[in-house]
Amino acid sequence: MRTIQVQLFGAFSELVPGRVLQVEVEGDRVEDLRRAMQVQLMQGWPSFRSGLLAYSAFADEQRVLRDSDPLPGDGRVAVLPPVSGG
Repeated sequence: MRTIQVQLFGAFSELVPGRVLQVEVEGDRVEDLRRAMQVQLMQGWPSFRSGLLAYSAFADEQRVLRDSDPLPGDGRVAVLPPVSGG
């Protein structure tokens, strides 16, 4: 198990001061992080729209990551919720 630091943006940024969530992840893929973060959101913030995570992207410092991609070696990612505009 490893700890991933998730930088929070958009609706997620309201969850914790400092906008960084520590997530314990079993596995080494982005899909493992998504699953672990979903559980943590449901437990820690039951009124939060945790379904938003399914439509959000994860990114490292250089690119958007796919669920099948390995987690970055430095253990830091950002979660990017979908946005809309006019």
